[in-house]
Amino acid sequence: MTLFSTTSLTSYLLTRLHPAAPKLTLRQQRKYKIRVQSPIKPRLRQLRKTLTMMLIATSTSLLCEPARALQVQVQPENPQLGDTLSVVIETETVGIEPTVSMQQKTYPSFATSPNRYRALLPTTPLDQPGTLQLQVTGDGEVKNISVPLRNRSFVTQRIWLSESASQPATERELNLVREFKKLITPQKFWNGRFLKPSSGRVSTVFGVRRYYNGVFANNYYHRGVDYATGTGSPVVAPAAGRVALVGRVSEGFRVHGNTVGVDHGQGVTSIFLHLNTIEVKSGDFVQAGQRIGTVGSTGASTGPHLHWGLYVHGVSVDPVPWRFQGLN
Repeated sequence: MTLFSTTSLTSYLLTRLHPAAPKLTLRQQRKYKIRVQSPIKPRLRQLRKTLTMMLIATSTSLLCEPARALQVQVQPENPQLGDTLSVVIETETVGIEPTVSMQQKTYPSFATSPNRYRALLPTTPLDQPGTLQLQVTGDGEVKNISVPLRNRSFVTQRIWLSESASQPATERELNLVREFKKLITPQKFWNGRFLKPSSGRVSTVFGVRRYYNGVFANNYYHRGVDYATGTGSPVVAPAAGRVALVGRVSEGFRVHGNTVGVDHGQGVTSIFLHLNTIEVKSGDFVQAGQRIGTVGSTGASTGPHLHWGLYVHGVSVDPVPWRFQGLN
């Protein structure tokens, strides 16, 4: 039996059953199972009534359909200590950024497209492995998300510093570095995976625990990656950003040495320590791969190397995932 859509059936009845239309053959009557002798007007009225009821039912169904709940996705799916969590949020409300809370701290989110936002959350070697509880607030609701955080082993080093190299940092350098790490610029300057800032070999990985002159440094972990290479070797920006910190030994940077800090935007910053020379000034905008200085051994340093620290909302995170997987 031939099936008709609502539109095609209506069209058929209005054209083929009109009094001026030619009569159907017996074969056509059998094919469509239509009695041409029946009154036309009552059938059309019934058809209009049926179509009206169908339209009302469909409209009511659409109006009664519940609004889509807050959509949240967390990457990586199986993070470990030191990883950066990327929380992607889809909302129904335009122009109101959702927030994400973790461990009693609230982090902002930034729009990546209409109704789509992303928040970055840091984890450290000092965190407890287990289940992280995230609270995502948006669209007038709160969604609780459980994220497993895997344990990770970190090596321990013993470092011996000379009397001059073991002097405490000055208040000036501590304050300037602290303020730099607090930066949360709304714009996102980086794009794709971060570059290696030095061609030197990795001498110290992220997260190493240390004894300094025989004393264990509580609540300390190596907040970055060290690259060992000769004095004067080039140092480049791993990603685009604005130079927001320049510090020199002559200006009180006794521990950090000659320092450059780059703001990559949205709470992500890079800091480069122990430089020999600095080739940028505060306020400069640098591109990924652009030279910003040279490797040195200034400040609290045991030899020529570059220390690159990557921070998310003021917390040191492992730069390796940013280099190889990227958080775009």
